[in-house]
Amino acid sequence: MNVLVVYAHPKPDSLTGALKDVAVEQLRADGHEVRVSDLYAMGWKAQADTDDFGAVDESNFMLASGEAYRAGTLSPDIRAEQEKLLWADTVLLHFPLWWFGMPAIMKGWVDRVLTCGFAYGAGGTAVPRYGAGVLAGRRAMLVVSIGGKESSYSDRGINGPVEDLLFPIQHGILYYPGMDVLPPFLVHGTIRVDSDRFDDIADDLRERLSGLEKLEPIRYRPQGGGDYDRSLRLAAGREVPGANGFGLHVAG
Repeated sequence: MNVLVVYAHPKPDSLTGALKDVAVEQLRADGHEVRVSDLYAMGWKAQADTDDFGAVDESNFMLASGEAYRAGTLSPDIRAEQEKLLWADTVLLHFPLWWFGMPAIMKGWVDRVLTCGFAYGAGGTAVPRYGAGVLAGRRAMLVVSIGGKESSYSDRGINGPVEDLLFPIQHGILYYPGMDVLPPFLVHGTIRVDSDRFDDIADDLRERLSGLEKLEPIRYRPQGGGDYDRSLRLAAGREVPGANGFGLHVAG
């Protein structure tokens, strides 16, 4: 497979950086082609603004990004990342959980690269999304380092269920433009990790990546699959027994 690794951490010698290195080494050992977008090393510009678009005649920011995409006037760094996404069969996002989300530089990668016309809004009135779109057929997985204990990110944990925290990323950013989302690889309790524990984590990550092609994606409900009514609410009777909140959007 072609695998794109998008990585965000300012310290190469961090746990997140070390796990990125483990992932790249394992993927290449398994025969995959790998490209890495190291956002801090690239000096990635995090803020989306009109400088990204070139000369376009559109006042609405979202529509202007689509016009620039169609006209080929998006800035070169954005076009390069879009080409990587089209090249990739699988996309891995490696990042630490900071303030219950991804680092700003990675959110900036999302904001700038997943433009109108490319990742969404390409179908006019029949807009393909949630299981359909330009990126359909690709797979995506998060590799996330989390400082807190696993129990604090559980159903009764003070931080809330980690599945809920990651839902806007997995369902909103990855599944929306069509990618199948694989279960995330999560590492909790990362403030201090000794060498023995790191070796165990690295072995677990290698095992996960060696089985990447066989992993079953999260069964999010596609927008066009008949589960949602005309108002885009889940139709009555379609929910999995006991499901609530974001869990309603997983078919079980």
